[in-house]
Amino acid sequence: MRVDQIFAEARANGTQPVSFEMFPPKGELTLERAREVASGFASLAPDFISVTYSAGGSGNSAATAQIASMISSEFNISTVAHLTCISLTRETLAEKILEFMDAGIENVLALRGDLPAGMSEAEAGDIAFPYAKDLVPALVDAGFCVGGAAYPEGHLTCDDLPTSVKHLRQKQDAGASFLVTQLFFDNEYFYRFRELADAAGITIPITVGIMPFTSKQQVTRMVFTCAASLPAPVIKILARFEDDPESLRAAGIEYACRQLEDLAAHGVDGLHVYTMNRADVAAAAMSALRG
Repeated sequence: MRVDQIFAEARANGTQPVSFEMFPPKGELTLERAREVASGFASLAPDFISVTYSAGGSGNSAATAQIASMISSEFNISTVAHLTCISLTRETLAEKILEFMDAGIENVLALRGDLPAGMSEAEAGDIAFPYAKDLVPALVDAGFCVGGAAYPEGHLTCDDLPTSVKHLRQKQDAGASFLVTQLFFDNEYFYRFRELADAAGITIPITVGIMPFTSKQQVTRMVFTCAASLPAPVIKILARFEDDPESLRAAGIEYACRQLEDLAAHGVDGLHVYTMNRADVAAAAMSALRG
């Protein structure tokens, strides 16, 4: 099913779609292992599952369509295939579109992706698709339901949040049908962002991405790669359980579940869990949201 239809039906029923992300990590995620992960997710009945895309030779990008197709066909769960544009030419985009079509993909999340090694921001302007918004029209014209990324604390390369929201509106104007946010640890950042998005005329659904943290190393990585702020309660958890990995993991998952509950109570359009391919993490989130 198309994700825009999922959101439309949920809105009509007064519900909020809950979705998961799974990823082929750097290296390989075999189809059999992906099937095991998907089976654990399927038992929780998410509204859709997104499958990430490794670009620039950093991973197994060819697995994205294969895994998304497997989830849809074998588990009858809608999927969203990620696609990054920064390394695409018009020819390779045409090839990806055919690959996704052949795999029965209906939904694509258009992303920019990391700049290739050695490329500057100035040089990126000369490539075929420098930004995700440039990728959206071609995917819409090909018949896909297209989503885009949203950044409640602003994009890593954009210090000004209103400007970041302006860029988000450009994705909607280009034809995007839904948005998925970057992770954050303080819900107030999202509520302020939502006010700006409403004022900017963004009307497509925004599903909120939350990643349960399970280790200090993971939090550190997310802070630097996603520009996510660390609120005092998270810092206190990291300090309290610095020498107790199991308790830290449990506290991190619990913290994320409370985030999800609060967001649901504030009427967000949807909730998206960055699961790290862990069914137990997904199960904890779903238990918090659906009981």
